[in-house]
Amino acid sequence: MTQQDQTDVRRRLIEHAAQLLGEEGPSALSARRLVREAGTSTMAVYTHFGGMGALVSEVAAEGLRRLIARVDDVEPGDDPIDDLRRMAVAYRANALENPHLYAVMFGSVSLGDYHRGPEVAQVGAAAFAQLRDAVERAMSAGALRRGDPSAVAGQYWSALHGYVTLELAGYHRVTRDPEADVLWPMLAHLLTDLGR
Repeated sequence: MTQQDQTDVRRRLIEHAAQLLGEEGPSALSARRLVREAGTSTMAVYTHFGGMGALVSEVAAEGLRRLIARVDDVEPGDDPIDDLRRMAVAYRANALENPHLYAVMFGSVSLGDYHRGPEVAQVGAAAFAQLRDAVERAMSAGALRRGDPSAVAGQYWSALHGYVTLELAGYHRVTRDPEADVLWPMLAHLLTDLGR
């Protein structure tokens, strides 16, 4: 089996595990069912992850790594406030493209007896660091008033995450165009209030 084949098997296992967790919960996640849906063998779960518990943890870590990669694609520009907005666009796009991973990585679905391992917290900290660093750049440029960049990044992330979570659950449709009427004005108001 080539390296590409190995990577494809690993990716399929992660995708199918996330889908089962997101749609049916942890009771639906058995090795037998997972490998049947992923089109591979039970041995693949142990070869790639060491077991089902580690696979579930890897689902969350993979979701966060995809988020980091998507936000990393946002090149810093001359306007640090626009950078924050474009990062929010990337965050939301990643969530909409990977809703099952998003649900697992942020605990929106029960993992039952499975637990996210310590590596998930490390990858999550790296995801938060991207946003904190962008806030720090905005503060250094004078676009946001000087303060604790972690606190400001936490406010921004909380607002964005709340909207995206509602959107994924289908509860965001409070107006005809909730993206234009709720999401972007909310983030703009937050940044305006934090501005000089």
